[in-house]
Amino acid sequence: MWFKNLTLLRLVEPFPFTAETLAARLERHAFQPCPGHQPSAAGWTPPLGRKAIELVHVVNGRLLLCLRTEEKLLPAMVVNQAVDERIAIIEDQQRRPVRRREKQELREQLVQELLPRALSRSRQGYAYLDPAAGWLVVDSASPHGVEEITGMLRKSLDTLSVAPLQVRQSPTAVMTAWLAEGGAPDEFALGDSCELREDEAAGGVVRCRGQDLTGAEIRSHLHAGKQVTRLGLSWDERVAFVLDETLVIRRLQFFDVVRESLRDTATDSVEAVFDAEFALMTGELAVWLPRLLELFGGEAEQSSV
Repeated sequence: MWFKNLTLLRLVEPFPFTAETLAARLERHAFQPCPGHQPSAAGWTPPLGRKAIELVHVVNGRLLLCLRTEEKLLPAMVVNQAVDERIAIIEDQQRRPVRRREKQELREQLVQELLPRALSRSRQGYAYLDPAAGWLVVDSASPHGVEEITGMLRKSLDTLSVAPLQVRQSPTAVMTAWLAEGGAPDEFALGDSCELREDEAAGGVVRCRGQDLTGAEIRSHLHAGKQVTRLGLSWDERVAFVLDETLVIRRLQFFDVVRESLRDTATDSVEAVFDAEFALMTGELAVWLPRLLELFGGEAEQSSV
């Protein structure tokens, strides 16, 4: 169980639920397969997989959740073709043109007819609550993916006081300074990828991967006024990631020195390995994330959303 992306949300108020009371709330919105007439469905499913029954998986006080979403695959090309065929039949039989409003009604009718025969695609999104540290951590870099989980969690709990991560210093300004100075501070090191943007809304964008970020080409972009909006970094030779201007973390990778500690987990149990990986990952994040935030002056005061 390794997250690949991190969106950090601060719990504005103490989390009032235990694992048991949280599971009871989630049960009311457990996943049910998408009915034939609906384009999508979403609900909570056991993080440990189909054979498990618990909707909340607890490891070291951290509460892991999994949201399953199922969507009907109904390509626009298929719908358009069906609409065109239906319009042609009406025009041939009734010898009249089909107006815009009638075309829209035909489209809606055909979508409802085609949905029961459409294939379905499902995906799972993970997040964990750390009540002691006051975090909700979502394994997504997409605002839509984050909103899917927070929205369903808010619906399940009736309320959810969380706030986007805020720091005292501008991440863009700080990361730009690191690149200009040729290195990140303390235990952090520059990676080999970055994104640079001009200040203007319609300004240019430069994206680099597999490149020396201390080289002359990067310096020329900085001298031209571009600022860093994404930056590849590593921490203490244990984890690599890409940090963006909103402090969303992408392409999260734990180095072998971290994963090798799992070799001492002598078990054939899939559940035990899952727990060991999750405990190791969240333990590393509990040490690393506060140090990362310190580089930006620490957290600023929050207001819930």
